Amino acid sequence: MTAEPAVTLLIVDDHPVVRDGLRGMFESAPGFRVLGEAADGAEAVARTAALDPDVILMDLRMPGGSGVDAIRELTRRGVRAKVLVLTTYDTDSDTLPAIEAGATGYLLKDAPRDELFTAVRAAAEGRTVLSPAVASRLVHAVRTPRRTDAEPLSAREREVLALVAKGTSNREIARELFISEATVKTHLTHLYAKLGVKDRAAAVAAAYDRGILG
Repeated sequence: MTAEPAVTLLIVDDHPVVRDGLRGMFESAPGFRVLGEAADGAEAVARTAALDPDVILMDLRMPGGSGVDAIRELTRRGVRAKVLVLTTYDTDSDTLPAIEAGATGYLLKDAPRDELFTAVRAAAEGRTVLSPAVASRLVHAVRTPRRTDAEPLSAREREVLALVAKGTSNREIARELFISEATVKTHLTHLYAKLGVKDRAAAVAAAYDRGILG
């Protein structure tokens, strides 16, 4: 019998210790081959183009380029690789944008070793893999009626929010819309209040959940 080809991996995390641990774990197990590593989302996109892995193990919150932004860009490019999020965060503001952006699966870093191996193999086959905590959150989000009584966003607030969802900075938004950074901050304050959130990530998640984006 011919052995099945190894599942190839790209490990994306801003902590070298985490990358080293994951590399050692997968290289010591049969059926996996680590092609490379990346320390942030932007590097992940570049390394994916160069290495063409089967699966990308993607952290979410990283200086220099978030995981969600990278997932969104990889989806836009139509890459072959499947993205399996591996993070310590399971809040709605993390899970929903990652899944919406195109992640195949979402696991927490406390997942047992064998569960992680199984999840990577499943992701390589295109199957969705979710930790129980994340699955329950997504079910709740689907079953919870979207609010219709909230004050609607203005056209300009929608423009600002759409740019925020793309990972655009306040300075870049100001340049794009020909307004001042102070005006951008004012629009953000207003849309945060209307959406009932406190930060950019939560605003994007709430907007997807209510159908304002997507």
